[in-house]
Amino acid sequence: MNELPGRTPTLEDVAAHAGVSAATVSRYINNPEVVAAATAERIRAGIAATGYIPNLLAGGLASSKSKMVAVLIPHLVDSMFNDTIEAMVSELSAAGFNAMLGITGVCAARTDELVRGALSRRVDAIISTGPISGETVDLVRRSASLFIQVWELPDDPPGIAIGFAHRDAGRDIARFLISRGYRRPHLVTAEGARAAMRRDGFVEEWRAQAGGAVSEALVSIPSRFGHARRVFADMRRMEELPDVVVCGSDYLAQGLIIEAQAAGLRVPDNLAVIGFGNSSIAGDMRPTITTIDIDGARIAREAIAAIRRHAAGEAHPNRSVDVGFRLIARESA
Repeated sequence: MNELPGRTPTLEDVAAHAGVSAATVSRYINNPEVVAAATAERIRAGIAATGYIPNLLAGGLASSKSKMVAVLIPHLVDSMFNDTIEAMVSELSAAGFNAMLGITGVCAARTDELVRGALSRRVDAIISTGPISGETVDLVRRSASLFIQVWELPDDPPGIAIGFAHRDAGRDIARFLISRGYRRPHLVTAEGARAAMRRDGFVEEWRAQAGGAVSEALVSIPSRFGHARRVFADMRRMEELPDVVVCGSDYLAQGLIIEAQAAGLRVPDNLAVIGFGNSSIAGDMRPTITTIDIDGARIAREAIAAIRRHAAGEAHPNRSVDVGFRLIARESA
């Protein structure tokens, strides 16, 4: 696909590939129906081959600074990203940028579509919480826009990554529970790569240090308060009730606590519960929820610093920035 390594493809590159004029390519982009079918097919092939992204900025000035940052998140309802995104948008606004929010859902194709849309508007940066396809990785690496992945640290980020080690977070939860004397953990994991890494880290550490079995349940993305009712009902049918439930989000943890209390169990005496994300609800619940805290404000500050360096043409000292995490021990475990 990449015929033009090292530079951003232009309208003229597409025209040369398709054997038509630049004006014809422009007409196709603005109104595909006015171009003959055979010509349109050649132009589509040229766009695919060169990786060209149409410039939708007013006036078409590729050198313009949009002062726009696209922020892509999977969902808003019951999202553990909300506090981070709110801090990020606030910091971006204070720094003079306008945030353009995109909801990707759990479909990689939708994420790719939104990334392309943001690139076509020549945003200064794209901040994404989700994975992208290999084809879109090629696009963002050739683009003048900075691509920032948050909440994870991939081995080879297409731009820069600002996050933490999910596997280590799982290990820390296991160590904490072992130190507190728990022996029958039950993991409630949401479908998704990051949650799977935390699950794997927990299981590895638990088996290495405690040697016991780990029971598990899987819930769909996004993990919701309502999932807790089914999870708790399934737990009640187990031969022996777990002594602690490790949830993939604070919303799940809140739901488990309410279900347990409704069944006459005391938290944490009869059943301990751990959440993830340190949402505002974690400190407001009774009992308050033991959880993993991620510094969303620091992620925002690191992202803005990276955007400013990129705009100034400066090199990034690190392609991966580990903001770490901390386990907050509260009343629920």
